[in-house]
Amino acid sequence: MASGVVDTVLAMLRIRLSAVVGTVMWKRSIRKIAWLAAVTALGAPLGFSQDTSTLKPPLYRGVTVHVSGVFVTPVPGVPLTAIVEVESTQVLADGATASKKTINNIGRDFKGRIYNERRRLVSTSFTGTPRLVSFHLYDPLTRVNTFLDPATHIARQTTRPVATPDGEEKLASPGAVRDPLVEEEELGTETMEKLLVHGLRRSRTLPAAVSGTGKPVVIIDEYWYSEELHLNILVKHDDPRSGHQMVTVTHVHRSEPDAAMFEIPAGYKVVDETPENETSEN
Repeated sequence: MASGVVDTVLAMLRIRLSAVVGTVMWKRSIRKIAWLAAVTALGAPLGFSQDTSTLKPPLYRGVTVHVSGVFVTPVPGVPLTAIVEVESTQVLADGATASKKTINNIGRDFKGRIYNERRRLVSTSFTGTPRLVSFHLYDPLTRVNTFLDPATHIARQTTRPVATPDGEEKLASPGAVRDPLVEEEELGTETMEKLLVHGLRRSRTLPAAVSGTGKPVVIIDEYWYSEELHLNILVKHDDPRSGHQMVTVTHVHRSEPDAAMFEIPAGYKVVDETPENETSEN
């Protein structure tokens, strides 16, 4: 695994927002999602991969060199296709900014199979279609993750182990001490892409001793989540040290996608990378 894989995986694994049905359930959801994100980051084989063991998008890390896009939850019965628009403005070493953009196609069929992809970030003046860097397939019925590289025509597959009760997080009690450096603000509801979405703003303060700037830094993440689609429709991230990023789901179509979207294209060599101990358990 390349050294940059974990950092990039964490970027994808920090996209999440759960619809609020009560204060206690909301706090529990945050703890559960954060735990799942941390576990998956240790074993994901490709930089843009996502945790497919949960039906809630996990926390979003923010601006990185490779922007991962949006988390697609493997939920059956809610087919869709959409285009994810990514806008990233990074702060350079000399204080100047560099703005880039890209798009990613996503899909999910009635069975809950998902398609996700990562395309190259390009200049905002670019008018073509950004080059496809990699794409990801997941089937929740077989638990098979497939990570495809168009440059090498290699499809790397891993089979997720069957979830066990021992793997579940023991949730803290509602009275547990919360992080004093993190504040959350409910933003109410809006309509985006003809969908009702619920907003949450999460502000995290980094003390001067660890911010790298010599003074406190406030990082702000904003999520607008559709309970109907189990998907973040809009995510914003602001970090004074690195820049601003906005991920927007657009052109949402609720019809069943072409089955070919979830199949390995002809000409790809399939390599099974499932650890031997997991293969024997499945």
